[in-house]
Amino acid sequence: MTTMTKPEEGALPTGSDAFLSVRDLYVHFSTEDGVVKAVDGLSFDLERGQTLGIVGESGSGKSVTNLAVLGLHNPKTTEIAGEIVLDGQELTGASNRTMERLRGNKMAMIFQDPLTALSPYYTVGRQIAEPYMKHMGASRKEARDRAVEMLEKVGIPQPRTRVDDYPHQFSGGMRQRAMIAMALVCDPDLLIADEPTTALDVTVQAQILDLLKDLQQENGSAIILITHDLGVVSNVADNLLVMYAGRAVERGTVRELIKEPQHPYAWGLLGSMPRLSSSVDEPLTPIPGSPPSLLNPPSGCAFHPRCPYPELVGGDRCATEPPELPAGRGSACHLTAEQKRSVFIEKIQPRLG
Repeated sequence: MTTMTKPEEGALPTGSDAFLSVRDLYVHFSTEDGVVKAVDGLSFDLERGQTLGIVGESGSGKSVTNLAVLGLHNPKTTEIAGEIVLDGQELTGASNRTMERLRGNKMAMIFQDPLTALSPYYTVGRQIAEPYMKHMGASRKEARDRAVEMLEKVGIPQPRTRVDDYPHQFSGGMRQRAMIAMALVCDPDLLIADEPTTALDVTVQAQILDLLKDLQQENGSAIILITHDLGVVSNVADNLLVMYAGRAVERGTVRELIKEPQHPYAWGLLGSMPRLSSSVDEPLTPIPGSPPSLLNPPSGCAFHPRCPYPELVGGDRCATEPPELPAGRGSACHLTAEQKRSVFIEKIQPRLG
């Protein structure tokens, strides 16, 4: 493994009293081709009862970050550095027994593909009941009753009958609901939802997101919502973190990031979204180029090979000097505040409508 680089400047100070506090997180994978810097100096906070949306293209480090929070990386091939503090408890380097006690109980995850996350060999009800028996010490009957209750809560029809069905007997939307029931069966304080609406039709997507909001209001859980689609989180999350090449490039409230994003990458994400006000014949505006290789990321600002605005900065600063992400609202970009505002108003906002 290579030596970890300098922590991200501009990170919020260590010792925050947030429910979940991540500080200078690095997750590097050892491969035959070299070291993959999947997460490279990431910091963020999450309060109880709040939803943090983490957005970015595939490979930006979103899921890797949250698997690190859950302690699900292979320690033989993964090097993790930094601090992950959940409700005052340090998780980085915690024992397997400690993490097993926390997973499914104090924190839980809705995985991206429920068809592969659910075992085909066991009934849906058994898979929901198992963590309840393990963490709550419930009997089989109590756990089964709890599974029926959770299936009903997430909107599965005829839950007393469907509790004995297998995953292949559920539709895609119902499997996703079952995954949510499994994640919430022990009333976790932290829920991580990894692309929970992928491959679902628009109606079911809205139902799933509304369900998460309702359950959060009922239980007061903190939620991390991972997605590549800013539209998914615009009506659900309280705050947003935009990731690119393993680093945070912008953060702020949902309103701030949707109404006036500051980073060229965030402009690109918004510009590539379809809009109701647009003509069906109007083409989307994709971000040029491809995400960088995390085996050998670009020097300076990782986004500069795809960015249309390095000439506004001048010289080779974008290619040689990594921009800092300021504390609180802000973006990691060398453009001045006035330049960001001018470009957004003149070139980006008219495309967004």
